[in-house]
Amino acid sequence: MIKITFLGTGTSQGIPIIGSKHPVCLSSDPRDKRLRVSIALAWDDYFFVIDCGPDFRQQMLAMNARQLDGIVFTHEHADHTAGLDDIRPFFFRQGNINMHMSARVQASLKQRFDYIFNDKNKYPGAPSVNVHSIDKSSPFKLGDKQVIPIEVMHHKMPVMGYRIDDFAYLTDVKTIADEEKDKLKGLDVLVVNALRIEPHPSHLNLDEALALIEKLRPKRAYLTHISHLLGFHAEVEKDLPKNVFLAYDNLEITTSL
Repeated sequence: MIKITFLGTGTSQGIPIIGSKHPVCLSSDPRDKRLRVSIALAWDDYFFVIDCGPDFRQQMLAMNARQLDGIVFTHEHADHTAGLDDIRPFFFRQGNINMHMSARVQASLKQRFDYIFNDKNKYPGAPSVNVHSIDKSSPFKLGDKQVIPIEVMHHKMPVMGYRIDDFAYLTDVKTIADEEKDKLKGLDVLVVNALRIEPHPSHLNLDEALALIEKLRPKRAYLTHISHLLGFHAEVEKDLPKNVFLAYDNLEITTSL
């Protein structure tokens, strides 16, 4: 069994958006307040995070996290990587932090966070990492579990989703090739993005996300990477199919295995 915690369920600007007077941004419902998208995975004595956005420090404090066995990255966009410096408290206690990412994400992070990835003349307060390269064709291990990468397309950018046991996490999806969909059969829980009502060039909208869920037929599905343009949490969720739920920050769920 895996415990999944939704650390953040918002889009790249979060909700509320700075300075916005949109009704959803002004909502008093805590489920309408969304940090940048990320999840935590815990089983036995393991604790991993998928993505490390600009709200990472706040998210780890909210969980009272004491350890970090590794970070798995979906892609290099800032809302998924900009919190990387805040691994330092874990590094000071544990040593090098394990990170799993594609070669393209490595190249981006090595440029943007050179002081972390470059071991030459390292500043004493800088963290260090152990980088593990991944690609869509090669399963890898997190702790004692096998992870199956699933390549999805974020407009023209390949992004990694991940399946562990009967759980799969997909974010920043617009399209998925049929051979990658085959990796998503027989799921207990599917998490997938649903940005807004209107179509978007690089993200699934609500209708597209629901159509994908209908095709893949997981037992349960949770929608994430949500913008204010999807609408109020309470109003959207009441119209969803009975096995589909709108995720919200700090929601905890478990898988059947």
